[in-house]
Amino acid sequence: MKILSVVGARPQFVKLAPIADECARREVEHVIVHTGQHYDPMLSDVFFADLGIPDPDVHLEVGSAGHGAQTGAILARMDEVLTEHRPDWVLVYGDTNSTLAGALSAVKLHLPVAHLEAGLRSFNRAMPEEHNRVLTDHAADLLLAPTQVAMDHLAAEGLTARSILVGDVMVDVLMKVRSGLTDTAGVLTDLGLERGNFSVATIHRAENTDDPARLAGIVHGLQRVDHPVVLLAHPRLRARAQAQGLSLEGGSLTVRDPLPYPALIGAVDAARGVVTDSGGLQKEAFALRTPCTTVRSETEWVETVELGWNALVDPRTASADDIARAASRPEPAATDATPYGDGHAATAVLDALLGS
Repeated sequence: MKILSVVGARPQFVKLAPIADECARREVEHVIVHTGQHYDPMLSDVFFADLGIPDPDVHLEVGSAGHGAQTGAILARMDEVLTEHRPDWVLVYGDTNSTLAGALSAVKLHLPVAHLEAGLRSFNRAMPEEHNRVLTDHAADLLLAPTQVAMDHLAAEGLTARSILVGDVMVDVLMKVRSGLTDTAGVLTDLGLERGNFSVATIHRAENTDDPARLAGIVHGLQRVDHPVVLLAHPRLRARAQAQGLSLEGGSLTVRDPLPYPALIGAVDAARGVVTDSGGLQKEAFALRTPCTTVRSETEWVETVELGWNALVDPRTASADDIARAASRPEPAATDATPYGDGHAATAVLDALLGS
């Protein structure tokens, strides 16, 4: 059995880690293809090192570009890779351009495709990620769903026969990383903060960063939160803010560089709250029982909202004060719910691939 994983962005590297571990444990041949969609070392190389992922076997080095150009570049280069390796399964992850391009290339070459994190839907067709998810699900031969809600979405689209509920591999990673956290105090010292009295913020989606009025509203809201907020700002966000003449510092808000994944988990675990437009961080915050405020009109992780641990604030209509109030709210009622699985999703994934 040979499995070929296609990854290219930070959330995919995190999801890859337990799959790589499980392949090694079972002595399954595993080829890792890094598309180069994210080439910043903080979003790429450091995750491989920090999570103990083997170095990629292939690096396509496509770099940054518009959606069409980037997807096309990956697709053009994947054909040669897949023809050379001829895997039994092409495993694609999540909802990026790398996901769609990897799936399309495999389909055209008549190679079986499995989609990890299948069935997620925001029902916002303005999101490029939504198109990537839907198209990949309908092209793939095996749909590996993280939640029952995702299974229900796949059933509604007539894909039940190809769908398997495996749980969420990010919970596998989170539990492993959390159990090994030894330097939380060091992270807090670096941030200049104390446990339980600050929030962690990340803002990266183009619909938020590229709209000057929307970005200003989010930043001003973070500046008005009733406790310190640390914004982990990628260079792209800094550049957008500078181009818009918007200062990210001020009030409750301070800015730091993005953290390596283990340090990020340590910071979220120690925080009183998270403010984000990221998909993965909403779920990680929930698993750590850190209240989250999501600056989007919708979320794929509806369970976090239903259980009271995530509040949606629509940046198209919310004021800065609305964002500040949501991020300043008290902690919700405790819950023992585990909608994302028990930390053994990678085992279920390999069982599904080897048994199909």
